[in-house]
Amino acid sequence: MATADSRGLSVDVSSLTGLHWLGIVAAVVSAAVHLLLGVRMLPSAMGVSFVLAGLGFLGAVALVLLDYRRRAVYAVGIPFTLVQILLWYYVNFVSLGKSFPADVGTLGAVDKLAQVVLVGVLIALLR
Repeated sequence: MATADSRGLSVDVSSLTGLHWLGIVAAVVSAAVHLLLGVRMLPSAMGVSFVLAGLGFLGAVALVLLDYRRRAVYAVGIPFTLVQILLWYYVNFVSLGKSFPADVGTLGAVDKLAQVVLVGVLIALLR
């Protein structure tokens, strides 16, 4: 099994299960939504935060593919993703007073579905 060690970094997909791939797809979907929205909002602070969140999801996917401290990535990924969900709800429906679920929008729905799936996958992988 090739892993990220002193021999250099190499991708190790042989140990990935269907559950891993579901998590990877969910993380990439969330990353894509964050990067798309973030780039649209640049150079605002919100745009920067969205781009950083998207890059965070992609970085985590890279670490999993490299088999680098996967359990730590799963453990950090759970609160990272839960905070994203809570902030999204707070910003949109508490601060801005939008109506839930009427004002969720397509990208919001796709992103939050991907994030809920991701949290479930990460919890399952940690067990």
